[in-house]
Formats: sequence, structure tokens, C-alpha cells
Amino acid sequence: MFDSILRSPRAPRRTLRPARYAAEAAIIAALYVALTYLASAMGLASMPIQLRFSEAMCMLVVLTPAAVPGMWVGCLLANLLTGAAPWDVVFGSLATLLGILGGRGLFLAAQKLFPTRPRMARALLCAVPLPTVVANAAIIPPVLIYAYGIEEALPYLVLTVGLGEILSAWVLGLLLLVPLSRLRRRA
Repeated sequence: MFDSILRSPRAPRRTLRPARYAAEAAIIAALYVALTYLASAMGLASMPIQLRFSEAMCMLVVLTPAAVPGMWVGCLLANLLTGAAPWDVVFGSLATLLGILGGRGLFLAAQKLFPTRPRMARALLCAVPLPTVVANAAIIPPVLIYAYGIEEALPYLVLTVGLGEILSAWVLGLLLLVPLSRLRRRA
């Protein structure tokens, strides 16, 4: 299913022109902000239990390198615009950046390490959201305790934030990637 995404590293790579790269990053950032606002309006985007629909876009790193700055700027803007605490703006955006960079690294490793083993490459591709889940589950709970004064135990917050990230980044992310990979195959 994801074979069009996992093309051989020996194949000619499509390079993005600077204007297209900036445009893709800006569109991704805008979508991130809009989806965070939607989750925020539903009461799902902040505090101990978080389900940010925008985190599903972490899978876009397999389609374009512009997803890295797009997701980071989108998270930064979403945190600023939704009134997050300064520590949350800084460290929440950092968690997203680290997760996206890790996901991009897993994708590039899948391309490079397993060009002749598509099953292994697809398995590694399905693990792309893992760095996002880990980064957010490790960084966000202390921010919730110190920036917002949430009195829940740290392990509970790690569990709730981690589960929210698994649902949004992994489950919704893979569900997002399936139709996008089919579109890419047709293009």
C-alpha cells in the first residue's frame, strides 16, 4: 500500500523549489492551527487529556520534507493563538519539532536501509509516529504540572498524554496516510 512512498533511494529524488517548499510548509502550518482550533473548541486540545487532530499530520513527513518546519511553526502558532502558557509554547513546540525530526529520520532510514525488503520498510514506515508519541509523552506532562499547576501524578499525565498522542498521531496519522499515499501513486 505504501510502496509509492517507499521508492528506492537510487531513484531520482524530486527536489522542492524554495517557493514550493515554503508554500507547502505554510499550508501545513495553517492546517495544523485550524485543526488545533477545532480540537480546542471541542475541549480536546489541552490539559491532561489531549487529542489534537493536528498531530495526525506528523505522517506528512513521509510525503514532504516541508512538513518539518510546517508542523513546528503550526504548533508554535497554535499554542500562541490558543493562549497557552509561555512554557507550553516553548516546550510544546519543541516536543513537536523533536517528534517530527525523529519521524522524518525513521522514514529516511526505511528508504535507505530496506530498499529490497519492502515488508521491513513498511513496518518502519508505520513506526514514524513513535517519536512524536514519545517526545510529547516525555515533555508535555512536566509542562502541565509546572506551567498550569495540574496536581495529577506525573505517571498519570504521561499515560494520558501518551494515549492521546497514540490516538491522534498514530491511529489518525496512519488513517490520513492511506488516502494520501493512494493520491501520490496516481500522480
